[in-house]
Amino acid sequence: MAAMFESTGPLAVLPRRFGRAVLDFLYPPLCMTCRALVRDSGNLCPDCWKKIVFLEGPMCSCCGLPFDFDIGTGTRCASCLAKPPAFDSARSVMRYDEASREPILALKRADRHDLVPAFARWLERSGHDLIAEADVIVPVPLHRWRLWSRRFNQSALLVRALSRLTGKPAQMRVLVRVRPTRSQGDMPSAKARRRNVRGAFKANPVAAIRSRSVLLIDDVLTTGATVDACARALKRAGATKVLVLTLARVVRPL
Repeated sequence: MAAMFESTGPLAVLPRRFGRAVLDFLYPPLCMTCRALVRDSGNLCPDCWKKIVFLEGPMCSCCGLPFDFDIGTGTRCASCLAKPPAFDSARSVMRYDEASREPILALKRADRHDLVPAFARWLERSGHDLIAEADVIVPVPLHRWRLWSRRFNQSALLVRALSRLTGKPAQMRVLVRVRPTRSQGDMPSAKARRRNVRGAFKANPVAAIRSRSVLLIDDVLTTGATVDACARALKRAGATKVLVLTLARVVRPL
């Protein structure tokens, strides 16, 4: 009997549209950077969008470092040739600079969880090939003391949202940070960053990652020391491949 009164077709979406209109009236959608009015929540206005440098085109086949010109498919940058990382491939959505720093730090330090859905869509678009190859998605973990003080792990939020978008299973507790480390931003060099996270991660050798391809998610890739240490731990636990996807990366001249 109840089925006779269910709304179908265009009528079914009217309550949702009305609710959305009310929310937009009470809480107008604003640009995630400059707070100008935008059409949908979690988006950028045209001016801020133009400032974001999305990483596309020729790049290192391993770490995703952008090249100024195309030097052939499968080419690796000098750093990956000199010291091959433990991960198999890495990609980032955008360059980490003044334009991208503010929304990323807003998520990380200002509790702007409303930005997560948009960031997850960006990750899905930029990391389409890596996502298709992955069996499970894993976040770069925080140490329990830092998690307690911050109250959330931004990488874990991105993993949950990306898992919902793609249908790929998320494994939130496989990778563990077993000892506290200083912020990588405080490290004076790439060598110091590698030393800072050496032995800081452990992966449980569970069936969820054994003999499987793991997609590792983080917010920013700077030198790659953190994701490299995570990849080593995942492979010791049985992962056959580790792919890395981040919102942004620091791009230094070769």
